[in-house]
Amino acid sequence: MLSERDLQELEQAAQFIINVIQRHRVSNEHAQERRAQFRMFISEQGKEKPDVGTSGAEQDFVEFTEQEIKQMPKQLQRIILINKKRCRIRIHESGKNSTTYEIRFRSEGYNVSASGKTKEIAKARMLEKLKKAKPQTESFELPTTFTAFARFYFETYRKEQVVPETFKKDINRFEKHLRPHFQERELKSILPLDCKTVLDSLEKEEKFKTCEELHSLLNGIFNCAIRHDIIKKNPLDTILKVSYEKVSSVALTKDEEKTLLNGSSAEPVFAIALALALYTGLRPCEIQTAKIDGAFIVAKNAKGKRKKKSKLREEKTKRIYICDKLRPYLVDGLPPLPTPQLLRRRVSAILPNHMLKDLRKTFNSRCKELGVSEHARKAFMGHALDAVDSTYTSLSDEYLLSEGKKLNLW
Repeated sequence: MLSERDLQELEQAAQFIINVIQRHRVSNEHAQERRAQFRMFISEQGKEKPDVGTSGAEQDFVEFTEQEIKQMPKQLQRIILINKKRCRIRIHESGKNSTTYEIRFRSEGYNVSASGKTKEIAKARMLEKLKKAKPQTESFELPTTFTAFARFYFETYRKEQVVPETFKKDINRFEKHLRPHFQERELKSILPLDCKTVLDSLEKEEKFKTCEELHSLLNGIFNCAIRHDIIKKNPLDTILKVSYEKVSSVALTKDEEKTLLNGSSAEPVFAIALALALYTGLRPCEIQTAKIDGAFIVAKNAKGKRKKKSKLREEKTKRIYICDKLRPYLVDGLPPLPTPQLLRRRVSAILPNHMLKDLRKTFNSRCKELGVSEHARKAFMGHALDAVDSTYTSLSDEYLLSEGKKLNLW
């Protein structure tokens, strides 16, 4: 016999089971209702709707005569005649009491449309467009192998970021060191160790400058590949960049200036080029662009070509005053001048402890010593002004002339 307490516990357990069953039944009914609503929603979404932009307006097709079709390109004739493709015409409400007729043709790469206030106007405009229509070309596929993508990067981006001389050097470094090592490997398969191998080999040969430049080139290539979603990470992120200490230029003394010019006097063309570099501060790559314009030397500003902001912007130039020490070398004008490579060799031969770029530092130092204003000195050197000055400042020839005459005390 069960005690009264046991009977109470059994009744409580039975009631708990009944409650669970009722909750489950309600939940199941609710789920069935939700599923029915979802099926109805899907059914509504699947119903045919009018084309976007028609607002349920009338849709029809426009037919061209055989003579009109013959005026179209042959490929388009084939699509219309053989594949029986037609132009769809749609009516849009363009105002309270006005409508616009749009004719559209989409098939096999063609996407042509024309509109008019009447069907006749829209059809005439569409026919003229179809006569000249061309199928859209397939989208350009980016290369995914190292050499092919690197060349794409150089021609598309790097070429616009640096001057031609630097670009040529970059290509030579790539062809000599990187292309033979990576060849046409998939970019995704290149590991940090692959990059470290080529850089370590140059570091062992103590070619630290080349190693630093190749690290920069590889970094540009891989970052470009990341931006084009070809790879996710840059293999160079785990590789320390070799720091190359550049040799700082040193200004010439007054005696060294005389030694340089006297040492090249036997060959006038070299004397003119070195005097021009010394007394104008032109960069080596700017020397061959120099021209005489009255009291000034006018030359291309190489720094201005590094950033391509607009194709319509003219190439930047700079004007440097012809001081008294330079004027005797320009009596007969400017002949074709030697290349920077030849000038570098000549400077090293006459002054073994100096380089061609030291002449530019000498000019800048003399400008400071002789009190040439900062704005004029930057204009002569081709240095960038700050944002406000570069936007709102334009130095007159009179100002540059008055500041440049201070160099006559050189």
